[in-house]
Amino acid sequence: MKIALIGYGKMGKMIEQIAISRGHEIVSIIDIDNQQDFNSEAFKSADVAIEFTAPQAAYGNYLKAWAAGVKVVSGSTGWMKEHGDEVRKACAEEGKTLFWASNFSIGVAIFSAVNKYLAKIMNQFPQYDVEMEETHHVHKLDHPSGTAITLAEQIVENIDRKEAWKEDTTDKKYLRVDHIRRGEVPGIHTIRYDSEADIITITHDAHSRQGFALGAVLAAEYTKDHQGLLTISDMFKF
Repeated sequence: MKIALIGYGKMGKMIEQIAISRGHEIVSIIDIDNQQDFNSEAFKSADVAIEFTAPQAAYGNYLKAWAAGVKVVSGSTGWMKEHGDEVRKACAEEGKTLFWASNFSIGVAIFSAVNKYLAKIMNQFPQYDVEMEETHHVHKLDHPSGTAITLAEQIVENIDRKEAWKEDTTDKKYLRVDHIRRGEVPGIHTIRYDSEADIITITHDAHSRQGFALGAVLAAEYTKDHQGLLTISDMFKF
């Protein structure tokens, strides 16, 4: 498979290594200093582009890739609120393809399935209050993380006593989501159900970015033969 990379930071370089190790070819690498390469024949030859950039750049990158006829796999977060409707319309009505996930880790996909199932169970036990905490490296600009938002939305959807999620709240009708930024932490997500009697805690703690990079390449392999707005739940059936 021919892969283009959009964004060539730590994630981009790790994705490159894993893609090559799985027999794929990197035909184009686009970073901030060579944006004109979106129009190159090399980029247009890609089956899929894997995009990991900043929230303010992601949507524009999707448009440029689609204009070149290239499907996109993206792990960029922070753009959904402003451009989500436009992306959904492009994928549903205009034949564009975007595989988007807030986190491509296989472990996080499993953790997400556990989170959803646990929330359904805990809906029956109002004596437990639930809260979430996410920790990431100091270079991560958005908060809470896209993964935390996805997990929080699952909880709110399945626990009737929570209306929505919020940061820095003491109001029990909201799921409290806290964020911490320190060092080079790849990502830790912890969900706690606390009662007077005991506490139930589930945590996903990433050792490195390798799991994210592998998941992104697996997503690209899946996206090559699929169309529309895709996500982890399409690739993994739990």
